[in-house]
Parts: sequence; C-alpha cells; structure tokens
Amino acid sequence: MSTSEENKKSKDLASNTKDGKGKTMTTNQGVKVNDTNNSLKSGERGASLLEDFILREKITHFDHERIPERIVHARGSGAHGVFELYESLEEYTKAGIFTDIKRKTPVFVRFSTVAGNKGSADLARDVRGFATKFYTEEGIFDLVGNNMPVFFIQDAMKFPDLIHAVKPEPDRDIPQAASAHDTFYDFVSHTTETLHNHIWVMSDRAIPRSFRMMEGFGIHTFRLINAEGKSHFVKFHWKPLLGTHSITWDEAVKIHGADSDFHRRDLWEAIDSGQFPEWELGLQIIPEEDEHKFDFDILDPTKLIPEEMVPVQRIGKMTLNRNPDNFFAETEQVAFHPGHVVPGIDFTNDPLLQGRLFSYTDTQLSRLGSPNFHEIPINRPINETHNNQRDAQMRMTVDKGKSAYFPNSIGGGCPHLAKMAQGGFTSYEERIDAKKIRSRSSSFSDHYSQPALFYRSLTDWEQEHVADAYTFELGKCTYDHIKERMLYVIKQIDKDLALKVADGLGMKIPSKIDQPVNQAIGADANVEEHQPTPKKEYLKKSAALSLTHLNSDSIATRKIAFLVGDGFNGAQVKKIKEALVSKNAVVHLVAPHGGTVKCDLGKEHPVDVALLTTESVLYDALYIPGGAKSIEALVKAPKSVKFVNETLKHCKALAAEEDTFKLLDKTAISMFDKDAAILIGKTPKDFIKQIAAHRNWDRQPTAMNIPV
Repeated sequence: MSTSEENKKSKDLASNTKDGKGKTMTTNQGVKVNDTNNSLKSGERGASLLEDFILREKITHFDHERIPERIVHARGSGAHGVFELYESLEEYTKAGIFTDIKRKTPVFVRFSTVAGNKGSADLARDVRGFATKFYTEEGIFDLVGNNMPVFFIQDAMKFPDLIHAVKPEPDRDIPQAASAHDTFYDFVSHTTETLHNHIWVMSDRAIPRSFRMMEGFGIHTFRLINAEGKSHFVKFHWKPLLGTHSITWDEAVKIHGADSDFHRRDLWEAIDSGQFPEWELGLQIIPEEDEHKFDFDILDPTKLIPEEMVPVQRIGKMTLNRNPDNFFAETEQVAFHPGHVVPGIDFTNDPLLQGRLFSYTDTQLSRLGSPNFHEIPINRPINETHNNQRDAQMRMTVDKGKSAYFPNSIGGGCPHLAKMAQGGFTSYEERIDAKKIRSRSSSFSDHYSQPALFYRSLTDWEQEHVADAYTFELGKCTYDHIKERMLYVIKQIDKDLALKVADGLGMKIPSKIDQPVNQAIGADANVEEHQPTPKKEYLKKSAALSLTHLNSDSIATRKIAFLVGDGFNGAQVKKIKEALVSKNAVVHLVAPHGGTVKCDLGKEHPVDVALLTTESVLYDALYIPGGAKSIEALVKAPKSVKFVNETLKHCKALAAEEDTFKLLDKTAISMFDKDAAILIGKTPKDFIKQIAAHRNWDRQPTAMNIPV
C-alpha cells in the first residue's frame, strides 16, 4: 500500500504547509507581534486608534474568512489518497493514468450531501456527492460524480429549476436538507424525467451507512480515445471493497440527534486509525458502433446501463490514506470540474454534461473569487503549468519576461505548443451535421422503464423501504393535487408500489390527472412528442441494483457495542473482543457510567462511552457478556432495554451469553424465534458472520412493531 510519503501531491502541498509550533507570532507582513489581546488605545479607557494595523489586519481577515457556500454539495468531507492501475487499457485510451501500471497517482476525494447547507446533518435522505481529483502526470482529471448512477434531469437547462424546487421553500426557508415538501414534488410530478433518480433517492441508497460503504458513479457517458484516435464510450464506477451498506430511516432520524457529524467522523476516524477505505474503479466500455443498440439512449443521464448488458471491468484501486491538515484550505477550497480531462478522455453530447462544462467554471469563479482558483495548493496540478494567462485577483505566480501572447519572438516563441504525439490535447473529431434547435431527442422520452427495473430488482424489504419513503415524503406535502399527481406517476412505474403509498396516505390513485403528464416542454413544442413513452421490460431484474448483492465478507471498521456493568465476565469479553479486533472491527465498552468498569477478575477497564451519552444507532452490532453483577447493574439502567430493543428493531446482529436473560427478558427478544442474527451462547465466528451480513432483514416485519 502506498504511503502518504510516496504521494507526489503530498510533497507538492508540503511547500504550502506550515506549523506554528515553537514559532514567534507575526503579522501577515512578517512583523513580530507583542500583544494580540489588546487594541491600541488613547489611554487605558480611551478610544481605539485607527493606526492599529495589527487590529485592522486581524479583524479584516476574520471578517473575510468565510467564502460563499457551494450552492449544492455544501456539506462535505475529504481525504487524500492514491490510485493504482491493475492493467493497461491502451487498447481503449492513451491516458497515462489508465495505461501506466507503474504509476501511483495522487487523488483527493470529497464526499458530500447535495441539498443541505454546510450546517446541516450528515444523515439527510439525499444523493451523496463522490468527486475525485486525480493529480496525473499529464494534468488534472476530475471525476465528478454521485453515489447514484443517474441524475434527476436530462438537460442542464433544468438544473436551476431542480435545485430551486428541492431547496428550502423561499417564503419560510424550510425544510433544511430535505426533499419532503411541496415545491420539490410539484416539480417532480410535472417533470417525469426525474422519476428514475427520484426512486433511487426513495431507496436505502439515499441513507448510506458511511461514505466508505457506498458506490460512486460518473453518471455521464464519456469517451475514451486511444493512440490511433479510435473512440469508445465509457461509464465510470467506484466499487467499495467494504461492500455497499445503508441504514434505516428510523436510525437516520435518531443519528441526526445523536451525532449530526456521523459520516464525517466515520471517515476521519477510519483513516486516522489506519483502516484506509478502498474502492475499485470499474469501467463499462461500449464500442462506438454499439451506441444505438440498446433500448435506451446511452447519452441520457437519467439512464444506467445494466451490468448484465455491459459488465463492469475493474481496472484499478483507490486507497484513501491521509486526512486533510486543514479543512478550509483543502476540503472547502478544492474545486472540481467535469471539464478537467487529460488526453485520452473526452466528452459526449450528453446535454447535462455539456451544460456542466460551463457551469462549473462559473461557480468556481463565484465561490473562490478569481480565475486563479487553480493556483490554490489543493487545486494545483503536480506537473508544471505554462501559458499566457496573467494577473487577476490572488495571482500567486510571478511570471517573468515581456511576452504574454502567442505567437511571439521576444520570448523565443515560448511557451510553445505540443504536438499530439507529445501529449497535446486534441478533441475527438466527431462529425456534426445538424441545424440549430432547442429540443430533445425522442430517445430520451422513456421515463418509466428504468425506475420500474430498479424497483423490480429490489428485495421485498428494500421495496417496503421505498414505499415507506414515498409515504413519508408525500405525507409532508400539503397540497392534495400534488400528492394525487405523484400517485398517478408512481402507478406508471409500479401499480403495487402506488397502492402501498396511497394506502399510507389515505388517498385513492386518480384515474387521470391534468394533462400533459410531462410539462417540462417548450411553449411551442409538440406536446405528444415529449410525453413519456409506454413502459418497456428489456430486463426482468438487475442484481447490481439491490444492496443484497453488494455485500462484503469484511467487518473491518464495523463498530460493536459491548454492554457491560461492574462485574462483567472478563474472560468472555476478552475472547469476543480479540476475535472482532483481529478482523479489524472496533469495540466500545458501553457502561451505565463513565470512567472505568471492573470485571469479575477485579481488573479495571476504561469505559469508552457512558450509556447515557450514546445510542445504539451509532453501532453496527451489540454484544452482552455474562456476569450476574453486571446484568443486575444493566437491569437498573433503564436505557439498557432501549439499547437492546433498538438493536433488534434495526435488524442488527445481537450476541449474548446464556446468563443474560434477566436483562433480555425485559426486552422484545421473545418476539423473535430462530432469528439467525440473535446469537445466545454462540461462537465468535457465528457473530462475525452475522455482522458481515450487515442486517438480518428477515426480522423486519416483526421488528417494526417494537415500540422504540
């Protein structure tokens, strides 16, 4: 595994890194400071003096410390790492990052929620951003994606409408970081292209267990160009080696209160402890001649290519191995852009991608305040840059010489141009023969087939979660006509799903709604040409769409609570803990009090967290050791029963010893007979197997009735 010391970007950032330990305080101009506690005054009780340059510098800098939030993806968390290629893809691309297996390419990754502001909570039901900056030897390549393979809209022209609809309603600025409100569903119900991404957001994919346990997707179809100029279409996938896991909505609600930084903390602590998150990069490669062979348009960003049709080829691994030194300087100031590509990677005519190529430059200018945002250390490439771009705010480069134009003789013709053979970027020569038109291809009009495929591919319990999510979200809407319109379009996806949601809302599915169904069309457009086409079934199910098929045998970094009181069985705890830690799981002793807790052998053990200061939702599994005195102490702690019941309710693994029933009998455990993930007096191996499975969803129908 590559270390941060081997990372070229880390070495590059080192020149901009400083540590004040043992240093004398100075102003930004290098003047040593004698007093940073008192302003300069005309006497001890007199007025402050304008000439106090130390005060003015300190206050002025403070006043301007914050920069505008990202309009979307404001709340994020980042980390450094490295990407290593398994095998050369020179058949498909000339990009060095995908052809040179000896390279260790530095990366910086930022994960984020989309809708909420910087101060919102991590566990909102939302799409998650997954943006990767590759510092390649040929320049920056940014893969700016999400944890869902499709997007809400087909054309960038609709992006302001989408975001205005999902953001807090402008009259009252609520709800924050939530899509359960009228304006969003008003938009969705009239813009049927949104339905595919929307059903993903209603699924468990919208509430991941951690950033480390979610997939990433480039969303768009890009091009790979080889040395001969031949083009292949490509879709990018990130596959987490820890498996893809989510949590329940009930857990998310409770985690909001218990730890609003749950995902940020999880990523930081995993890297800090040496449990480096890993993803494999997978590619779906489509020959250019196969562009039109599918029942959907591969340039439509609201469509995915099922892995059964085009398998994902895993070509390399990314490891995140270093936390940022400074959140603002790195995570907040990092600037991603889908237009940052290198020779061998190119764009397609995806109309959402085409608009993003403009938008991202514009937003970085607004957010970071200058076209020189590329000179901020975290954004700076590791290879040299030379051009005739000059000046502007916050210019860091001191350019020498007279000439800042091309061609020139004064500067010896430099910087000179690069031939293609020398790595000069040239765009793919795609033939274009068309008239100017403001319209959309009819091949983009299938709005129901893929949402239906996604829903069919889910297990029964995943489908129940989708129905519950729709019911909750629409239940927050106040306009009946919006709810009715949504029920109608959900019925076009799946009738049973619509019936479940309608029942939850206490409403009927309307037989008709105001026409047209899709109203995201031009004023003079032919209405019928832009309506959703009849649903098709070109694939019964796609296994890759269900979380059930995305598990891992690893329990690394899973957090296991050991519920103990004074007098617990020390030998049992030692045995189970050693087995779990050997698999790189994290064990916390949770006791009725803080400080230390004493085992039956008289040994003092540090309490990791007191019962009153934590919640079961912050853990992946629960173990209760024996010891009569310990169990007696837990029985007297009322929250112990709640802790156990919530573990049961959320379908997690629970292991306990035979002599713990004085506590267990006070819980809901009697509701479950022959539950594979309730282990009484079983081996550590059995426990580890159930933790790796993440949840026993067979328990869910009964567990829903536990009143916690």
